[in-house]
Amino acid sequence: MNRTRRLRKSEGIRRLVKENNLTVDDLIYPLFIEEGENIEKEIVSMPGIFRFSLDRISKELDEVVALNIPAVLLFGIPSEKDDEGTETWNDNGIMQQAVRFIKKNYPSLYVITDVCFCEYTSHGHCGVIHENDVDNDATLINLAKQTISHAKAGVDMVAPSGMMDGTIATMREALDNNGFPNIPIMGYSVKYASAFYGPFRDAADSAPTFGDRRTYQMDPSNRLEGHREASFDDEEGADILMVKPALSYLDIIRDLKEDFDRPIACYNVSGEYAMVKAAAEKGWIDGERVMMESLLSMKRAGADIIITYFAKEVAKILSKK
Repeated sequence: MNRTRRLRKSEGIRRLVKENNLTVDDLIYPLFIEEGENIEKEIVSMPGIFRFSLDRISKELDEVVALNIPAVLLFGIPSEKDDEGTETWNDNGIMQQAVRFIKKNYPSLYVITDVCFCEYTSHGHCGVIHENDVDNDATLINLAKQTISHAKAGVDMVAPSGMMDGTIATMREALDNNGFPNIPIMGYSVKYASAFYGPFRDAADSAPTFGDRRTYQMDPSNRLEGHREASFDDEEGADILMVKPALSYLDIIRDLKEDFDRPIACYNVSGEYAMVKAAAEKGWIDGERVMMESLLSMKRAGADIIITYFAKEVAKILSKK
C-alpha cells in the first residue's frame, strides 16, 4: 500500500515537503488616493479599504512600510473629470502629486501607477469616445501623455489597465524616446470583462455611464485569446504580464507561467476580496483561512506577484510565522 499520509503526519514534515509558499515579497498593495483634503473614507463594499487624501495617507503608508510590503499600486481619483480624462497628464494631478509624495517620504516603497482613464473621464470609459465606443488609436495618443507625466513625477513602474490594442508598444516608445528607458511596464495583459470588478467601481468612481467594457476587455469564456493578448504584450516589450481577475482565471495564470519567460502577476480583485469579507462577517467561512488558501492557489498556479487588498492582513500573519 502507498502510504502518502506519512508525509502529512506532523507540522514539521508538512513544512519540509511544502511545494509552494506565500511570502510578503509576493505582494503589491493597491491604494486609492483622492484629490482634496481630510479624506479618509472607508469603501462600503470593501471593508477595511479606504480612500485617502494625501494629507491623511501617512498612517497607512507607515503601516505598509512597517509590514515590509515592497510595493504599492496607486489609483487616483480627481476632483474634476472631462470627456478625455485630461487630468491624467496634468503634471500636478493627484496621481503625480501622490508619486512625488511617496517617493520623497517613503523612499523604500516601490511605486507603481495605474495608467488608464476610467477614473478621470466623465463617461467612465477607458479612453476617448467616438461613435459610442472607445476610439483605440485616439486613446493611445493620450496614453503616451499620461505615461510621460507619471515618469516625470518619479514613478518606478507603470501599469496600463485599459486593454487598448498597441498599448505596450506605445508606452515603451514614449518612455524610451523621452529619457525613461529604465522604467518597466506591467501589462494588464489578460484582463477579462468581469463581474468581479463591482466594488472597485465604488472605490474609484469609475462605473461607465453607458454601455459596458466588453468591446475592449476580454470575454470570460476565452482561453486561447488570453494567450494571444499576452503574446502581443510580450512582443511589444512588457516586463511583467498580468492576469486579471485572479481566482476565476487560475488556468490562464498557469498558461502564461508555462509559455512565457517573464514574471507573471495576477490581480486579486475587489469582488474576490468583498466576497470573502462578506461571508466571513456572516460567520459562514473562516475568513483568514479562505484568504490564505485563495492567495496560495494563485501562487500554485504560477503567479510570481499578487496584487491584493489583503496585503496588509497577509503580511501580519506571515510576520508571526
